[in-house]
Amino acid sequence: MGVSGRGLVVAVLFVLNCAALLARGLPLGKVPPRAAVAWLALGILAAAALIGVSRSGTAYLFAFFLSGHIGYRLPARQALVLALACSLLCGGVLYFHVGPGHHLLPWAVGLTTGAPVLIGMLNRVQHQAVDAALSAAESAERAARAEAQAAVLTERARIARDVHDVLAHTLAGINMQLELADALLDTGDLEKVRAVNDKAHSLVKESLKQAQWTVHALREDSLPLVETLTAMLESSGHRDALTVRGTPVEVPARVTQNLLRIAQESLTNAARHAPGGAVRVELAFAASSTALTIRNRHATRTVNAGGGSGMGLIGMRERVALLGGTLTAGPVTEGPDQGGWQVEAVIPR
Repeated sequence: MGVSGRGLVVAVLFVLNCAALLARGLPLGKVPPRAAVAWLALGILAAAALIGVSRSGTAYLFAFFLSGHIGYRLPARQALVLALACSLLCGGVLYFHVGPGHHLLPWAVGLTTGAPVLIGMLNRVQHQAVDAALSAAESAERAARAEAQAAVLTERARIARDVHDVLAHTLAGINMQLELADALLDTGDLEKVRAVNDKAHSLVKESLKQAQWTVHALREDSLPLVETLTAMLESSGHRDALTVRGTPVEVPARVTQNLLRIAQESLTNAARHAPGGAVRVELAFAASSTALTIRNRHATRTVNAGGGSGMGLIGMRERVALLGGTLTAGPVTEGPDQGGWQVEAVIPR
């Protein structure tokens, strides 16, 4: 290198080659494709010119490094064209003995200056594969977050149904009894007031019992369906009311919980709207489904409860729909249970 003549040319070409290599640090997305092609093409010309004017045998190293980056920076076709041009230029400079340093290297070395483009292309493919894997991982993470959020919303809806099933009917009944007691106080009929008060107390006990079942169902991951249903019927005063058909099998926890809640709601409605009426429950295990049928006969005692809100039946239908099943409810029009009510839930496996 020098400050005049050939030395100055060598210094300028050296700076240009260094600038071309340092530009490798620019992100791929920040450089327009045409600008990248122009910059790398000029770099090739500078590398070939440096081989011609330099007296050192190491000037060809710039061409090697630049060819490698061409393979990484540009698409395959453009990269191969520029690499071929680099090989031909550098090989031609040495073959035609251009400059004072041609005798230090065989001309075949110039032809190999484009070979590193293959390494650059492999690096590009590898980086693209890593980027694709990272993008897929981010997409999977976003999908997992969305799924978790949907699961939270579903669980909130389920808890809301449980809270309604436990509290809405009973609290409405208690409120009605208390209003009736207030009205009876004005008449001075203490016997009726005591009867209404006793009814309110019984509703409170029933609500507490249902709350215990709900908390138990929410805390347990899996409940034994047959045993839990039997215990529920016995605690409600209906012994030997359960009939099991088919071979009992283990069903998913969410199916068990929803069937128990449907049974609990049906028993509550039976006690409210058909007091004293016998209750029969059938649990049928088939190859493709699990069916629960609750049937109560007509009332044998005076019905004191007022009309329900209808939300209990809606909640049961929602539970069954979430499991892909069907629910039917309506009066019994024939047979020994004529005049009663039947609820049947069928859950596919």
